[in-house]
Amino acid sequence: MTAARAAVEILKREGVEVAFGVPGAAINPFYRALKEGGGIKHTLARHVEGASHMAEGYTRTKAGNIGVCIGTSGPAGTDMITGLYSAIADSIPILCITGQAPVAKLHTEDFQAVDIASIARPVTKAATTVLEAAQVPGVFQQAFHLMRSGRPGPVLIDLPIDVQLTEIEFDPETYQPLPVYKPAASRAQIEKAIQFLLDSERPLIVAGGGIINADAADLLVEFAELTGTPVIPTLMGWGAIADDHELNAGMVGVQTSHRYGNANFLASDFVLGIGNRWANRHTGYKLDVYRGERTFVHVDIEPTQIGRIFAPDFGIASDAKAALELFVEVAKELKAAGKLPDRGAWVAATQERKATLQRRTHFDNVPIKPQRVYEEMNKAFGPETRYVTTIGLSQIAGAQMLHVYKPRHWINCGQAGPLGWTIPAALGVATADPESPVVALSGDYDFQFMLEELAVGAQHKIPYVHVLVNNAYLGLIRQAQIGLDINFQVNLEFENINSPELGVYGVDHVKVVEGLGCKAIRVTDPNELGAAFEQAKKLAAEFQVPVVVEAILERITNIAMSRTADISDVSEFEELATEPGHAPTAIKALKV
Repeated sequence: MTAARAAVEILKREGVEVAFGVPGAAINPFYRALKEGGGIKHTLARHVEGASHMAEGYTRTKAGNIGVCIGTSGPAGTDMITGLYSAIADSIPILCITGQAPVAKLHTEDFQAVDIASIARPVTKAATTVLEAAQVPGVFQQAFHLMRSGRPGPVLIDLPIDVQLTEIEFDPETYQPLPVYKPAASRAQIEKAIQFLLDSERPLIVAGGGIINADAADLLVEFAELTGTPVIPTLMGWGAIADDHELNAGMVGVQTSHRYGNANFLASDFVLGIGNRWANRHTGYKLDVYRGERTFVHVDIEPTQIGRIFAPDFGIASDAKAALELFVEVAKELKAAGKLPDRGAWVAATQERKATLQRRTHFDNVPIKPQRVYEEMNKAFGPETRYVTTIGLSQIAGAQMLHVYKPRHWINCGQAGPLGWTIPAALGVATADPESPVVALSGDYDFQFMLEELAVGAQHKIPYVHVLVNNAYLGLIRQAQIGLDINFQVNLEFENINSPELGVYGVDHVKVVEGLGCKAIRVTDPNELGAAFEQAKKLAAEFQVPVVVEAILERITNIAMSRTADISDVSEFEELATEPGHAPTAIKALKV
């Protein structure tokens, strides 16, 4: 068979069922093999970067998924670099397959012949241009081994067109995936880590995205419950423990944090970090404040992550699931022996803060204040909802005010944060799990970056609801410019000559969305948001297309965050909740 056909057969045997991409001349032999081989559903994207983000969304939705994105030579590969960067930054395995000029032409500046492997190498676990057709099976086999082993991440395989077409000897029936390697903690390491916890009075667990990747959320909750230890999920670990669990102590950070989360963290004396990176949006740059007099134990699958930001008192290189299995085992033995201390008073104190330190969400202002949008989202979208978002004030406010109850139900591009990520990622999420409600969240600029991908949802019947908060501003950048005393090149307002009813809000998103074959609802009154969300759910179910709900916001709202990158110094720009009616969908009723 051709090397391209061998590659397709390997994809199927490695569990690939879906691919996202855009064909082109240099990758057409692979597409022929994809068609002839069958068994893999292909979704045609409108932009190759969009295909890479669809693959990300697909991977992030279910344990074991590996999203595949495909493009031709030259700019297709360079377009997918952003997706690869996003994937490696968040430890997400995706496979990027690109076409390439013939091997003999690689040195001649042939049409669309670019050294994509060299370009992609810094943002992948491996990037290879395959020069010998007989090596194709081995390169694909190694790619899946690398993506799944150790810290997960993406791989790029570049296939010259003549390599794809060359016939090789390959027997798919005897193919076997390579064993996956993951480091595992030892019993002695776990016993030492637990001794730190036993010696503390006010311990916390910081639960990172590695727990989600390892499909170990149940073990985390079991360990927390056995030991009575409150949990701080990171943004990437959000959902590892339900927001309404009595041991959920809130999120910490300089942006996507809860008032009570930061207060609980600052009151702690020991922190056990599992599968987290100590990312700066979580710790802030004032590490002396974050570290304080606390002791730290850090468990991470990647040995070089331990000590990267600061040296813990004890570090363990281990897959989160392997470590948590031992944590649970040792904790059960200690409980049976009566050696676990009672943490009831400490847990009660964390929940007291949760009931008193809240932000206000209920406003009746017109134009709409963004806080009200998230309040209505909490009412309209239940615990089965998978939220998808990337960056901006919309994402920061959403993380402060929305509620998440399950792992992989907050699907967020964490470290890279590229504008435009949300629409294609949501399509990937909805493709991976068509049974669960998917709700995307974007500001107007994120939405405009890759809105052409909505046509993919219309063409391939991929329904989801997209909440678009529109203030005709680069809101996060405007807020970041306050400290520089400027408001420069961040204003998106203009009077649209074709839609004068919009005033200064510029782009007519409803017309654009409808032109792309989807449905859209514009809301200007906060009291109509709930009905709009209900209508959107019905329209998505009826027409099987993305449905956009656009909320016209007040032009300027400053969302709570630290201006000094210090978790003890978060500025609350808006009025705080002082009575229960101010935050009716808070996870706990406000205690005054």
